[in-house]
Amino acid sequence: MSLMPFRLSRRALLAAAPLLAVPLGGGPAAAAESDFNAFLAGVRRDASAQGIRPGTIDLAFRYVQYLPHVVELDQRQPERKLTFAEYLAKVITQDRLDNARRHLIDNWQLLQRVRQRFNVQPRFVVALWGVESDFGKTMGDYFVPASLATLAFEGRRGPMFRAELIAALKILDQGNVRPDAMLGSWAGAMGQCQFMPTTFLSYAVDFDGDGHRDIWNDRADVLGSIANYISRLGWRGNESWGRQVVLPSNFDERLAGPESRRPIAEWSRLGVRAAGSVPLTGQEPEASLVLPDGPGGTALLVFDNFRVIKKWNNSTYFAAAVGYIADSIDRG
Repeated sequence: MSLMPFRLSRRALLAAAPLLAVPLGGGPAAAAESDFNAFLAGVRRDASAQGIRPGTIDLAFRYVQYLPHVVELDQRQPERKLTFAEYLAKVITQDRLDNARRHLIDNWQLLQRVRQRFNVQPRFVVALWGVESDFGKTMGDYFVPASLATLAFEGRRGPMFRAELIAALKILDQGNVRPDAMLGSWAGAMGQCQFMPTTFLSYAVDFDGDGHRDIWNDRADVLGSIANYISRLGWRGNESWGRQVVLPSNFDERLAGPESRRPIAEWSRLGVRAAGSVPLTGQEPEASLVLPDGPGGTALLVFDNFRVIKKWNNSTYFAAAVGYIADSIDRG
């Protein structure tokens, strides 16, 4: 990467500057600023020891400041848990489904090349893309090094975020993205894939071979990186994720749970039917019964790929939403 001076985009400045609460002057605020600067000096030493060039660190730290709003978001108590139906209604909107179908068609040739390389069906790549960033529309406006530095300094999960901050500096040092374009969520998830920096270093790919791994603006790198990540997590390219099922009235729901694996034929003998009361079919060797809202609610018969999606994001709701979207845009 050329270490030329840069200007933060207006978008990035709006994300960083108004949130500052460590003003110059005397008193506690000045002491807090001094502590934060000392923390950054320590990160600088660690980054330099790992081979990151001083010029890269200078560029990245030019706009790194403490962001109190990020700490508030990290410490905020979770809101009321949505039911499975409420979550699906929020995530699987008609607009998102329409856009997913359009993106599947518009990027079909690229997605076929991605499938050939990583053995991941296009519909699942598009579904993950849609759920993570609404196809690049909601990547986040936070300057990633500032968010990560704030969270590392705050200390609740300090070591984890310190490692992510140094990983972000490595990404910059490799020349993958300019510092002013390294935007993401308040917690540091970046780009259209919403990769954390350590995930980026391990799984992002330069699919089009232009010398950069750009998950912010390069469509080929975005889709290739999604497929590479899910593939490396154990994806089975000839299998699906699962399906919604109907249970018989006398079903023993103690049989449910991700640890209870049975052949599909056995679930069928127990009276489990696909939605619409049709018999169960499929080439997957085993399945588990999952009840996202507990007994009496929606029932899902899920396969190994469902577990793989949960390695991406350990949420039954998330994994099911990806599966539902993929099924709704199925084109092979």
